[in-house]
Amino acid sequence: MLRVYNTLSGKKEEFKPENPPDPDYARASSGMVKMYVCGITPYDECHIGHARCYVVFDVIRRYLEYRGLKVQYVQNFTDIDDKIINRAKEQMLDARCQMSVKDKTKEIAEKYITDYFMRMDALNVKKADEYPKVTEHIEDIVKVVKGLAEKGYAYVTEEGVYFEVAKFKDYGKLSHRSAEEMMPGARVEVDKKKKSPLDFALWKSAKEDEPSWDSPWGKGRPGWHIECSAMSTKYLGETFDIHGGGQDLIFPHHENEIAQAEAYTGKPFAKYWIHNAFVTVNKEKMSKSLGNFFTIREVLEKYNPMVVRLFLLSAHYRQPINFSDKELDASKESFQRLKTFAEKVSFISEKIKAAAIPEIKNQKFLSLREKFRQAMDDDFNTQKALGYVYELVLDANVIMNKILHGKSHDGETISNLKEAEMLFRDFAEVLGLKIETKILPEEFDSLLAQREVARKNKDWDLADKIRKELDAKGFTIEDTVLGPMLGKDRTA
Repeated sequence: MLRVYNTLSGKKEEFKPENPPDPDYARASSGMVKMYVCGITPYDECHIGHARCYVVFDVIRRYLEYRGLKVQYVQNFTDIDDKIINRAKEQMLDARCQMSVKDKTKEIAEKYITDYFMRMDALNVKKADEYPKVTEHIEDIVKVVKGLAEKGYAYVTEEGVYFEVAKFKDYGKLSHRSAEEMMPGARVEVDKKKKSPLDFALWKSAKEDEPSWDSPWGKGRPGWHIECSAMSTKYLGETFDIHGGGQDLIFPHHENEIAQAEAYTGKPFAKYWIHNAFVTVNKEKMSKSLGNFFTIREVLEKYNPMVVRLFLLSAHYRQPINFSDKELDASKESFQRLKTFAEKVSFISEKIKAAAIPEIKNQKFLSLREKFRQAMDDDFNTQKALGYVYELVLDANVIMNKILHGKSHDGETISNLKEAEMLFRDFAEVLGLKIETKILPEEFDSLLAQREVARKNKDWDLADKIRKELDAKGFTIEDTVLGPMLGKDRTA
């Protein structure tokens, strides 16, 4: 039974999607999960905190699919916002640019959206089904704002249209705070005609030299929160299963989304609210405003993307994870263990043409698969699940050593290894760990062949010379009963 921690209720709940699957989440299920995750505001490069969010929800999606559910995944881009506008004006001033602010904001947004996709591809994050942009959904947003005004939840000032929080009786149910507690954290809106500091902008009246669109209230642009309510319900329906994002979005962004959506539709908005915790540096949240952030690009210049992904999954998603070279180096060592295992299995498979295994029968591996599922069923506990991956590798290494060094070569041993390989691939797919196994450059084939001839002729000097030549290139040789096995030196 899959249980998820729901921020809305403040506890773990059994996961029951609107369109449920067959019993026990059988693989051939027709169940559907609808999931919306708040995307980036593309005004700068993404940092490692963004990476954590989208890797976490990628794994959630992958696990739901592994359990036989189909997932309809929508993630937005806030491609018009104060931050983008300010960045556009800065760049135009610096370059004495003659481009309009609207065109410049579009140029900046597209640049960083492209950068986002590049970084997510490197981290093996699967693409969402839809990536709606604010600027392409103005009509949808205006429709919702108009509906809220007609229902009495919104009022107009010279600065724009505001949602009247006092009219929505359940306001605060996500953050579990009273109006008094929320007041200090309310987003500042420069409009003295607001009825309450908690009231938030649905539509902002146009300012000189800023992008704007037509509306019943004159030219303007959407407020920050309304976009997600309008776009999520357009693509996923008035009530959907999962709404996700970073912990910092609980208030005011997600609280405001609930108020808008439920006031507009009169129906529950999202059933399960899932929030990932921060990446920290010296126990402080990583953020651009604090200036303590590392871009994904900077981190990937030093570390393999899968090392970074493994690091991000090494803690439960609801727990802060501290970013440091020490932690990433530890993940590098762990990833090397996984990679070495995959390379050895690949080597043995090439040498021994064993038939594919249709199912797992080994009791130890069946137990590990069940434990892995139980860990993931317990609110997507990747930290615990990874422990079972390492345990699988440890057990499989024992089997491989028997094969590689001639202690056992029988059909049962080979079958056990094939089962371990199949289970490992399943685990890696769920966690999104892409492990390349082809490590032997073609030009090294002749060197290995020469060394084998030298060994047969007992020309130990030549054999040792070739070993040293490969070692200098960062490769190690392990002599086995199946032939020489070339590996990448982890220290190279």
